[in-house]
Amino acid sequence: MKKDRRQFMQMSALGSLGVLATGCSVDPSAGKETPPSLATTDKIRNNPIGVSTYSFWQFNGPKEESSIQSCIDRAAAMGFDGIEILHVQMTSEENNYLQNLKRRALEAGLDIYGFSTHQGFLNPDENYRKENIQKTIDQIEIAYRLGIPTMRINTGRWGTSESFDVLMANRGIEPAIEGYDDEDGFEWVIDSIGQCLGKAAECGVVLGLENHWGLGRTAQGVKRIVDAIDSPWLQVTLDTGNFLENPYDQLEMLAPQTCLMQTKTYYGEGKWYTLDLDYPRIGKIMRDAGYKGYISLEFEGQEDPNTAIPKSLEVMKDSFYYELG
Repeated sequence: MKKDRRQFMQMSALGSLGVLATGCSVDPSAGKETPPSLATTDKIRNNPIGVSTYSFWQFNGPKEESSIQSCIDRAAAMGFDGIEILHVQMTSEENNYLQNLKRRALEAGLDIYGFSTHQGFLNPDENYRKENIQKTIDQIEIAYRLGIPTMRINTGRWGTSESFDVLMANRGIEPAIEGYDDEDGFEWVIDSIGQCLGKAAECGVVLGLENHWGLGRTAQGVKRIVDAIDSPWLQVTLDTGNFLENPYDQLEMLAPQTCLMQTKTYYGEGKWYTLDLDYPRIGKIMRDAGYKGYISLEFEGQEDPNTAIPKSLEVMKDSFYYELG
């Protein structure tokens, strides 16, 4: 990290980087910030940068072929600071398995900073919602045993699309279950997440509601839920790749409430779609919001992860940093 920071300061002095410190001027013709002056570069620190185990798997083949242990080793070898675990990629929930993952990360010099889970509350069946509330509470316990400070949650989807591929073809939009509407859905989701917060507070695990389809497809939907619950134990997991319209305005809306940022790249073209994201611009949005937390890479392209993930790491290093003090 020290070597990276020295290189960053040297390159900044030569004016060769297209990244900016907070408060620096902007060249409208280039769309990039002016590099920070020598007087300020010693006060610049990169956000910690990690990678999701999903980046090595992406549901391509059996999950055993991309074990959490191998993802930890590969992330460490590539120079990441930490790793985010995708729950469905785990092969066990037994305590021995969990503690060995924790030990493996410690030996590799990595934080386990995030836990990415799935649940659904967008359903009129009260028993279905109760099952998902209990599942989420159980997942909070797993995060606690792994020493993970934040856990991604979802609203769930209406489930009226015949497949995920169809949902993606419709840009994440699907109709409500017949006889119900989004207003019913918001009531169910707010009530259900609210019932999980006691366990989150007990375990010290901040829940991060992700902009992840369903009622979380838009920043307005995510913010409505988070604001209604109004708890320090519910914040936002902000994903750069899940806003398919006006992404920068929506990212800016949620940036102040973000506890974890997930950043997508698409080398080799994406599985369902490809977004051309301006990461220096996104980095400035997060600096302006005062975000100093983890950047969690989710590689979602079709290029070999062994080449695409290191390239993505360099993009994140150049884009996400903040000023000390």
